Amino acid sequence: MTENEERPQPIRKGRVVRAAPMLGMASRTAGEAVVASLRKKVTGKDTSAEVHARAAERYVQSLGRSKGVLMKAGQLLSFVSFAPAVDGDYQRVYRTALARLQDDAPPMPTEVARGVVTAELGAPPEEVFAEFTPEPLAAASIGQVHAARLHDGRQVAVKIQYPGVAEAIRADLGNTELLATFFQLARPLAGGMTRVDVRKLAHEAAERIGEELDYRREAANQAEFADAYRGHPFIRVPEVISELSTGRVFTMGLAEGMRWSQALTVDDQALKDQWAEAVYRFTLGTLRRFGLFNADPHPGNYLFNADGTVTFLDFGCVKRFSRRQVSGIRDLVQATAAGDADGVFAAMAEAGFIDVSNPDLPEPAEVLAYFRTSLRPIVDPQPFTYTSDHAAEAVRSMFSPFGPQSSVVRRLSIRPDYLLLTRIDLGMTAVLAELNATGPWDAICREWDHGDPPATPYGELDQAFWRENADNRDRAGSLG
Repeated sequence: MTENEERPQPIRKGRVVRAAPMLGMASRTAGEAVVASLRKKVTGKDTSAEVHARAAERYVQSLGRSKGVLMKAGQLLSFVSFAPAVDGDYQRVYRTALARLQDDAPPMPTEVARGVVTAELGAPPEEVFAEFTPEPLAAASIGQVHAARLHDGRQVAVKIQYPGVAEAIRADLGNTELLATFFQLARPLAGGMTRVDVRKLAHEAAERIGEELDYRREAANQAEFADAYRGHPFIRVPEVISELSTGRVFTMGLAEGMRWSQALTVDDQALKDQWAEAVYRFTLGTLRRFGLFNADPHPGNYLFNADGTVTFLDFGCVKRFSRRQVSGIRDLVQATAAGDADGVFAAMAEAGFIDVSNPDLPEPAEVLAYFRTSLRPIVDPQPFTYTSDHAAEAVRSMFSPFGPQSSVVRRLSIRPDYLLLTRIDLGMTAVLAELNATGPWDAICREWDHGDPPATPYGELDQAFWRENADNRDRAGSLG
């Protein structure tokens, strides 16, 4: 262990201090881009790729050290495929560099982690657990995870929160300079996403991130998902060890599987399609049945297994929807798939996306075209393959005031509740696009929305599971 590891730098909490490094990097990157452009004109040598590679590396280093909100922003940017403003040759440079944040964040020293466990559980980890691995399995934005074994023999994962991170994040959430810097960083990758009300988005994000600071809330969320999916044939959620979980320490069953970077190297496309279907059914099926979304959909929260199953992790950020909201989402999807322009318009108005009192309203046919573009996986010929081009097109269609659906985008009002829903949908789209997944997505949706028979072998297993778990089925029918 180096001297720097033994004496980690404290998390800096000042408003301007936290934002300044990111602002400086943005300015430095812009300056280097100008120099590269001039050099190309004079010498004919294009050094743009080197400029982008250095910029991406600087963002990774700064975000990785920052912990908290800035790093979570980097995790989001690392997998969403935003194409409008960054040349396609450079998109992967940023995504590849930023992806390291998902499972390679700088850890805290072992003694610091021991101190947190001792303070929270009343004894050092070597006494609380029969075995405790000092080196972390993973280090993320708010805490890091260690492998351990209970005295009864169960293998567990212990998530330990970084000291001071909660205070730093709470300061960040009220830091307008930092929020502005986040969107400045996001803009090169997000292109025309100027239609989104950033203040509403920041408020919604602040509420969700704030909830993640108390591991007791995450434990309760995860226990709810684990109860619903216990014994499921291809969806796995680790069990919660509640007696060893507090506000800053969270103990759960140890899950094994391939991390995202390893899963992408698998050559078996049929296996990737299975993983994608598991992600699709978990993400959208949970909304249909329980009105719940795991609202942090970056692929660092998935573990992929060789038998086609997927383990879902990190339930600190969960979004809940009412029965009425779920019905509205279902109505919108069904009307879009059926080509019902008036039905789509009515569903949008009911959800608050269209202000019918405004004289400048989009035509129903325009609104239908807008959603048919973003819902191509269920309206295009089946089976449909998710690609990076489709993921980028979905972003342009939904947000760009200069894109093909600009006449609609400029006249929509997006409620804060649905901003996070959009993020979840785009996150899932990005994951399935990276897997290059093919599937009968429309037929899967029809299983939920029309009671159609299973469309795939996974559909057969899924429906059998819900038939055999009457308690979960009844709970699914009791949405508020």
